[in-house]
Amino acid sequence: MTETREAAPGSLPIDLAIETHGLVKRFGHRSAVDGIDLAVPRGAVYGFLGPNGSGKTTTIRVLLGLASANGGEIRVLGREMPQQLASVLPEVGALVEGPGFYPFLSGAANLLRLDSADRHASSATRHRRVNEALDRVGLGHAAGKKVRAYSLGMKQRLGLANAMLRPRELLVLDEPTNGLDPQGTREVRSLVRSLAAGGTTVFVSSHLLAEVEQMCTHVGVMSAGRLVAQGPLDELRSAGQAHVLVRTPDGERAARVLARLGLVPGEAPGHGVIQGNGLDGIEPEEIVAALVADGVRVRGFSVENATLEERFVSLTGEGFDVVG
Repeated sequence: MTETREAAPGSLPIDLAIETHGLVKRFGHRSAVDGIDLAVPRGAVYGFLGPNGSGKTTTIRVLLGLASANGGEIRVLGREMPQQLASVLPEVGALVEGPGFYPFLSGAANLLRLDSADRHASSATRHRRVNEALDRVGLGHAAGKKVRAYSLGMKQRLGLANAMLRPRELLVLDEPTNGLDPQGTREVRSLVRSLAAGGTTVFVSSHLLAEVEQMCTHVGVMSAGRLVAQGPLDELRSAGQAHVLVRTPDGERAARVLARLGLVPGEAPGHGVIQGNGLDGIEPEEIVAALVADGVRVRGFSVENATLEERFVSLTGEGFDVVG
């Protein structure tokens, strides 16, 4: 029976593909993962976000049984881990810490060998499934080329193909766009969306904000081994402070009005634009009325929610790569 997580009173229980409680992983006296509670809904594209060294890959290794936890509870696809590892892993496809292949074999030959090592895979459909997986990641034309001649991006694609050799309930991808050019990145993004649309839960670890925002439905933010926030992407963004943008030639006067209303004038995104941060409980109409009443010539006005980058910085006090 699939386990579910208790939801708020009056709402439906949440069916989780990955669930942890107080998960801890230490290396000596250092806690790489420090008591995190993951909740990954089935069917979601969950972005596991954080700078390099924040504990993302270590968490993934523990979830997949590649490393043992020092404390806490883990459930993957409704089953306890690592106790039920043997029944869970056949339902999970993974790309962790970069793919490793035999360089003297072709891409297709590597996948055939890996698939033959999977006792749950059908030998009757092996060649068809390998060809389909290579086509899905754009490597059909390079199927017969030796892997030593593959670029980093091509090897990354081959790793994705290996993770998708059989239908999976859960796909775990650690930095899947590493080494890919912009076109390859867009293709991986589209592939992840299509997998989720087909019912697969996709758990994507990344340090690239732009990729997470375009690909994911849910986000968990890691910082120094701790999970500092998680939830639907839109809710996480809206939890940050919204701000107003006023386009006016009367910048100093507009800034004084915003300050009087309790908004903190901030860095403007362009010439002739004043930003007011900390919008909380003030109706936009009130702000415009106050500006006009004070003689400010308002040529444009908008209210914008905090970006994921701004939300991350407010949660952790640090920044990281925002573009690939």
